[in-house]
Amino acid sequence: MTTTRTDSPQPRLKHKLALRLRRRPFTHHNRLVAFVVLVNVIAAFGMDSLGALPDLVVINLTLAVLIRQQHVINLLFRLATSAPTSWPLRVRWTLGKVYHFGGLHVGAALCATVWFAVLAWALSDPLTWTILALLVAMVVFALPNLRARRHDVFEKVHRFAGWTVLALFAVHSSLQPGFVGSTQFWLLLLVVASVVLPWTRLRRVPVRIVRPSRHVALVSFDYGVTPFAGSSTAVSRHPLLEWHSFANVPAPGRTGFRLTISRAGDWTGDLIDDLPKHLWVKGVPTAGVGNIDKLFTRVVWVATGSGIGPCLPHLLSQETPSRLVWSTRTPRETYGDELVDEIEAVQPDAIVWDTVRDGKPDLVELALRAHREFDAEAVICISNKKTTWHVVEELEARGVPAFGAIWDS
Repeated sequence: MTTTRTDSPQPRLKHKLALRLRRRPFTHHNRLVAFVVLVNVIAAFGMDSLGALPDLVVINLTLAVLIRQQHVINLLFRLATSAPTSWPLRVRWTLGKVYHFGGLHVGAALCATVWFAVLAWALSDPLTWTILALLVAMVVFALPNLRARRHDVFEKVHRFAGWTVLALFAVHSSLQPGFVGSTQFWLLLLVVASVVLPWTRLRRVPVRIVRPSRHVALVSFDYGVTPFAGSSTAVSRHPLLEWHSFANVPAPGRTGFRLTISRAGDWTGDLIDDLPKHLWVKGVPTAGVGNIDKLFTRVVWVATGSGIGPCLPHLLSQETPSRLVWSTRTPRETYGDELVDEIEAVQPDAIVWDTVRDGKPDLVELALRAHREFDAEAVICISNKKTTWHVVEELEARGVPAFGAIWDS
């Protein structure tokens, strides 16, 4: 592993409009939000009466729910990553942004709420106003700043208010003549099935937890599911209250998988301290941003701290040639010799930056160096929100395809 510093100069920024439009607020996520809103505005101009409002509400509600369904997400990733690496890099660069699909959820949810507000004003009955209040609460608690500060509250409001809205909306719609057998009926049935499906796979499973340090827990599962690289699993200790998703780390030739969980709040801290023997899981392994590596011939993985977890299955499988840049504090003391040895075995040329010994690195510079030396086509960054957005935006401003989570859920 390479641990030396680099003072190579950075390429000059390319001030092209197309690259500037890849920065916030012009992300693919926000473009999808704008697209859904635009379609709804056009639909509104085509309405000849308020009688079309319930249809617009149900259509938007259906899109908002289905686009978050695990099987739909996996299908989107499967379609986007099926493009051969012989296609032009610009096309594959755009396809790699498939994980911005949450923009469809946001746009549809906002439009459903607005249309229902108009409907509530027109009908002005207690049931309609109750549904609107719940929809507004879901939107308010989903606002990025509030969601980040009160994520547990956001999750509970989204779950319980969402279930209540579905039930009340079904009651509201059933009071309308001709509802059974209508398009609204079948769409609502589809939404309910989509929400219920992951819970049909709810199970309490045994886990084995190794704690190499007070900062990290390596959680091993083997309950008959071996997920694909680039997927995540939602786990919980109290299934009705809160769920947390972590990247799966399957190992070639072994059943089961691992999760790398670092201390980043009350829930993770309690798990690391308590070392429970069982956890709850539900649904199926779901594709995430790392899944897009197959679109490229060579990839640089940039990770900080426990971000190594999502990178590890790709490094181990070696399906896409890759180079690792990992910034972390005292890697062997924090993550244990076994994990670091496993990484070294498949990444002998990795750049590992010990932040205790060497201080804070310039990850953009390190990524550019690895991208140039490895002749990579893309960079995937797995880190916290601030670092990920900084690395992705700075690299893309230099014409380097870069990808990283956008914390839209």
